[in-house]
Amino acid sequence: MYIKEIELKDFRNYKELRVSFSDKVNIFLGNNAQGKTNLLEGIYLNAMAKSFKTSKDKELIRFGEEFCKIKTIAFFDDDEHSTEIVINKEGKKGVKLDGIKINRTSELLERIFIIIFSPEDLKIVKDEPEKRRKFIDRELCQIKPGYYNDLNNYKRVLKQRNSYLKEENIDTYILDIWDHELAIYGSKVISRRNEFIKRINEISKEIHKNISGGKENLELTYEPNVITEFDSLNELEKYFYNKLVESRNDDIRNRTTGKGPHKDDLKISADGIDLRKYGSQGQQRTAALSLKLSEIKLIEEEMGEKPILLLDDVLSELDNDRQNFLIHSLGGNQLFITTTDISGKVARQLPEGKVFKITSGEIDIEI
Repeated sequence: MYIKEIELKDFRNYKELRVSFSDKVNIFLGNNAQGKTNLLEGIYLNAMAKSFKTSKDKELIRFGEEFCKIKTIAFFDDDEHSTEIVINKEGKKGVKLDGIKINRTSELLERIFIIIFSPEDLKIVKDEPEKRRKFIDRELCQIKPGYYNDLNNYKRVLKQRNSYLKEENIDTYILDIWDHELAIYGSKVISRRNEFIKRINEISKEIHKNISGGKENLELTYEPNVITEFDSLNELEKYFYNKLVESRNDDIRNRTTGKGPHKDDLKISADGIDLRKYGSQGQQRTAALSLKLSEIKLIEEEMGEKPILLLDDVLSELDNDRQNFLIHSLGGNQLFITTTDISGKVARQLPEGKVFKITSGEIDIEI
């Protein structure tokens, strides 16, 4: 599985671009704000149907233009396949797979498996709970496409419920409609997250031992806003619904929904120490690296494919030991690396590939 080619039109700071990639390593060199990350964003968008930088699709259109287009040619299932996304200035998005328009974005998620690793990911341990929820959701959407639909449905109903809670006169009958739907989708989200964290905990624990030289024992613990330990999804759904009913008066007073997986968190500990609160920067970064590498291994185990890796200016944020561990862990994956500079030592450790010089949205040199 690899990305063979990308074509951009009026995307971010790219007017027009068409470039072919190595199936091993692709390094994008350039100063800041030249378009290196934008190129990764285009690759990511065509695999995940959304940006890793913004939730507003219309921001992806080059200033002053009516629409943008992103097209990739990828090789998988022993053949070449195309993905094309067009976004207009209203933010409406059209997706074609092998030239055929699709209506469900989840169809796109079943084709290419991709992981983004940026300096922001190194802060996942100490940052707000939303970052850790995004880590969980991003991975689950790829390995369990049905989760993507359940999560989006949950967010849609949550938005409607919260909007209704801001009205002056609340009818509990109408609120009850939202509560039933929230419980249906929310219980599925909770159940999937619970399974995922148990699995990723096993994988990251082993990786972390290797990175730390066996000095630390990493432990991931799901901290759900709604309890998860039930024998069936139906029981969990009923429990969640009852919790929503119990908290209605509080929700009406606060004008927002206080119960549900949108309040979940992930506890990250090493040898019993909560790294969010008491871990050193080195410990937090090692744990973050373990989490990202566990994503790769999980996709390989679940899907039987090596995911494509996007390393957005992350090497400069890691010390030599962590750089070396990361590079040696990525054999066989197609890599896209952005950086302002790359040392000869690091470059020599990477497999063969291509180096591109990017300036103001143009690829000036291909080495």
